[in-house]
Amino acid sequence: QVQLVESGGGLVQAGGSLTLSCVANVRFSSGSTMAWYRQAPGKQRELVAVVTGSGATTYIDSVKGRFTISRANAGNMVHLQMNVLKPEDTAVYYCNAQNAAGTLYWGKGTLVTVSS
Repeated sequence: QVQLVESGGGLVQAGGSLTLSCVANVRFSSGSTMAWYRQAPGKQRELVAVVTGSGATTYIDSVKGRFTISRANAGNMVHLQMNVLKPEDTAVYYCNAQNAAGTLYWGKGTLVTVSS
């Protein structure tokens, strides 16, 4: 059974930084994508950043220039470096992976709280 485990969440003041990590118990091929989503209280889950197997990245506008997504360890780990954090970044952050066949996998989430 594929498992994704996130770590690195916590409480940080506005303007601070956090790095989230996600480790999978399998290695995803180059045809896969890995991503971070977030869900703030009372809001729908939204895609934050995606990285493909070739290293191409995509970000939502609100985090461009502040967040960096990266893959490591031959495709079973993904990080999200978050800088200049804002209170509106407060959310539960979820790791996501989609294998080459299109199957989606989710982690259980890690809470990021940014105080003003």
